[in-house]
Amino acid sequence: MIQKSIPSLFTIGNLMLGMFGIMMAFDGKLSMAAIMVIIAMLLDGLDGRVARALKCESEFGKELDSLSDVVSFGVAPALIMYVTSLQELNSALGWTVTAIFPVFGALRLARFNVRPGIPGYFVGLPIPAAGGVLATMALFHKDVSAPFMIIATLLLSYLMVSTVKYPNFKKVGLPKKAIVGAPAVIVVAVTVAVIFPEQIGKVIFVLLALYALYGFKQNIDRLTARRHRRRRPRSEDKIYHSKNG
Repeated sequence: MIQKSIPSLFTIGNLMLGMFGIMMAFDGKLSMAAIMVIIAMLLDGLDGRVARALKCESEFGKELDSLSDVVSFGVAPALIMYVTSLQELNSALGWTVTAIFPVFGALRLARFNVRPGIPGYFVGLPIPAAGGVLATMALFHKDVSAPFMIIATLLLSYLMVSTVKYPNFKKVGLPKKAIVGAPAVIVVAVTVAVIFPEQIGKVIFVLLALYALYGFKQNIDRLTARRHRRRRPRSEDKIYHSKNG
C-alpha cells in the first residue's frame, strides 16, 4: 500500500509547489515563484517514472497528475506573468490573456488523456514545458515589453493545443534502485535553486525556450514541405502540357 502511494506523493508535491508559486508571486517573490514551478517540473518528471519503476501505475495517479499540472503549470505561471507584466494593462486584455493560458493548458491535458499519442513524441507542447517557459520568462519583465509578453503567452498557448510534435523524454526509464536516491537529488536541486533562484531560472528559461522553439521550427518546416508538394504536381502538369501542346 505504501509503495503504491509513493508516485502520488511526488504528484502532490508538484501541486503544493504550484500553490507556493502562486502565493510567492502575490508576495512579490517572483524569482522564487518561478523556481517553485521549475521544481514542480522535476517532481512531475519523477512521478511517472517512479510509478513505472514500482509497477504501480493507475488511472487515479494519471488523473491526479493532470489536475496538479493545471495548477502548477497552467494557473501558477499565468499568474506570475500577470503580476509581472500584465497587471498594469487594460483589465480586459490582461485578464483575458492570463486566463487563456491555463484554459489551453487544460485542453492540452484533456486531449493527452483521451487520445493515443505518437510513440516517442508529444502532440502539442507539454504543459510543464510551456509553464516553465512562461514562469521563467517573467523574470525578464524589466527588459522585455508587455506586448512581447502577450504575444509569447498566446504563442505558448497555441503550441500546447497545436499538432506540433515534440520529443517525449518521459518514457526514459528509471531503475528501481535509483528511486532511493531520488529524494537526495531533489534536495540538492532545491538547495541550488533556492540559493541562486534568478540565475537558475534564467538558465532553465533558455533550455525550455529552445525546446519550445524546436517544435515550432519543425511545424514551419512541415508546412513548407507540404506547400512544395502541392506546387510540384502543378509545375509538372505545365511541363507535360508544354511538351504535348
